[in-house]
Amino acid sequence: QVQMVESGGGSVQAGGSLILSCTTDGFSLSDYDMGWFRQGPGKAREFVATTGWNGPTMWYADSVKGRFTVARDNSVNTVFLQMNSLKPEDTGVYYCNTVMREGTDWLPQRLDAWGLGAQVTVSS
Repeated sequence: QVQMVESGGGSVQAGGSLILSCTTDGFSLSDYDMGWFRQGPGKAREFVATTGWNGPTMWYADSVKGRFTVARDNSVNTVFLQMNSLKPEDTGVYYCNTVMREGTDWLPQRLDAWGLGAQVTVSS
């Protein structure tokens, strides 16, 4: 059974940092591009960042470029999101999923396997 478990969320002031982790089970992480998504209060879920299956390639939403860094360790089935210079608009629940590219968009693949997410709250 495919599982994705996000952790590491919390509450910080603007300018602070957090590191999120996504631990996966039920599939071989090294075979998949992995993405982070977030859903802010009253907003639709949106793409944040992707790490390619082989590690070195990464893509970011314009809103987080230069502030967030995505990484992965396939040996422990875990994907990370380092978030620096956090802003109040980064507030939301963060999720991970396997992803596929459609044109210029990164879309989640396993729509039936979303985890509970990690809550990130940034105060001004």
